[in-house]
Amino acid sequence: MKKGISVIIPTYNRIRFLKRAIASVLYQDWKEYEIIVVDDGSTDGTKEELISVFGKKIKIISHPENRGVSAARNTGIRNARYPFIAFLDSDDYWFSKKLSFQMDFFEKKEDAVICQTEEIWIRKGRRVNPKKKHKKLSGDIFKPSLRLCLISPSAVMLKKELFDEVGLFDEDLPVCEDYDMWLRICWKYPVYLIEKPLVVKEGGHSDQLSSRYWGMDRFRIYSILKLINSTDLNEEQLHAAIEELKYKCRIYGNGCIKRGRYEEGRFYLSLPQMVIKDPLIPFLELRHLLFQKADS
Repeated sequence: MKKGISVIIPTYNRIRFLKRAIASVLYQDWKEYEIIVVDDGSTDGTKEELISVFGKKIKIISHPENRGVSAARNTGIRNARYPFIAFLDSDDYWFSKKLSFQMDFFEKKEDAVICQTEEIWIRKGRRVNPKKKHKKLSGDIFKPSLRLCLISPSAVMLKKELFDEVGLFDEDLPVCEDYDMWLRICWKYPVYLIEKPLVVKEGGHSDQLSSRYWGMDRFRIYSILKLINSTDLNEEQLHAAIEELKYKCRIYGNGCIKRGRYEEGRFYLSLPQMVIKDPLIPFLELRHLLFQKADS
């Protein structure tokens, strides 16, 4: 019996892209899947349009109000009935062999828990080449993942049971929730790369979350602090995490001071020394200190 895949598509007022994303799943040559669309409080008639176009080919779960992409993905995970999870952002789409290539990989490497594919980037309607720093790696990617996110939600597939171990997406994070999740995974497990571009990833839209926030590194700083306080990083990993924490706090702290946010800037510039002196600072205290200053 084939192993099934739950495809989770979170969406919020993206009906103009969403139908294309769903169609790219329906065209997959791997057929043992379900499509779960989590409508996160849309006001553009998303649910009614999907029912009229796709009917029973998809499962729609609606949030009565907008709760954020983490909550939407978590709702999909909780309602998934298959042992493998694949995410698809509503403005991205797949080539027809995306799922079959990944399932073939898992069948050949049974001890793997997560893999992703290469992708094609489209920005404002034009294909662009990722910069060298965005190059995807395979295997132990923990250290380079501290600097920036090297895993794309639309390209990844993982075993559902992994969420029982690492937890669900952090619903307190308005952005960088994927950075936070992948760190919780890749400090412990290798992330394998299928070197085929099987995803088209679109960007440059005015409603993208990343365009709404200045200084997103403050959320990455929070994720690194959470990782230090909640996992058993080895000595090498802990050193790498603290060094990246220093780097991000220096960049963000100096950025705050340049913008006249002096108290916040001094706080972030001093934060690494606080952690070095006591790496077991209670997580709830750190969370309070960070989020009371994490205004947009």
